Amino acid sequence: MTTLLHIDSSARASRPETDARGSHTRRLSERFISRWREAVPDDAVIYRDVALNPPTPVTGDWIAGAFTAPQERSAEMSAVLEESDLLVGELTWADVLVIGAPMYNFGVPSTLKAWVDNIVRVGLTFGFDRSRKGDPYWPMLEPGKHLVILTSRGDYGYGPEGRLEHMNHVDKALATALTYIGVTEITTIAVEYDEFSDTRVEDSLSDALAEIDALVESMTGGSGTASDDRRQTVQVG
Repeated sequence: MTTLLHIDSSARASRPETDARGSHTRRLSERFISRWREAVPDDAVIYRDVALNPPTPVTGDWIAGAFTAPQERSAEMSAVLEESDLLVGELTWADVLVIGAPMYNFGVPSTLKAWVDNIVRVGLTFGFDRSRKGDPYWPMLEPGKHLVILTSRGDYGYGPEGRLEHMNHVDKALATALTYIGVTEITTIAVEYDEFSDTRVEDSLSDALAEIDALVESMTGGSGTASDDRRQTVQVG
């Protein structure tokens, strides 16, 4: 059985089919999960809305606890790390990570960054040994996890070789952090033109939904393929 970790991070709680300014990423992630459930009803889905329930940002006490050996932590240190332990556990159980990640000022929402900061944990998701020859860091997640980034952008041209690729700090930030701890495959599907509010955003959304359908079919054993370049898959390692 496959386990999916579904994360939403948009500050907008509504969806564009019911609200003209609703969240595209929530619609995309909901589409992915609904299509997956149709294909494989018995697979498990863990859901976390980091906009509605933001993870606690990293503090000095968090850092002190995380960099203290478990057997040497005080009760207070362990308490500070409880939420992070839970988030890491969800990530560890998951085979597929489905993250709705809208672009806010060229990066991820602050609540999603807080999630990333909580799951990149020394001794749990990455190892560190300063005496290790070569690279002193190594990923600790079990290999084979697939990250699906479902994103939306107000402008257009943020994809590979696009006019604004250099300003896209959503896809790269998530890919960098999660590759670092052991994710081995990453796919991005995007909606663009959101600020234009015309047929271009409607077409982009329609294309993205079709890309999701094809991706789910291929991941669950179907033969669907995608032709639109909004779908970008990277094999890591």
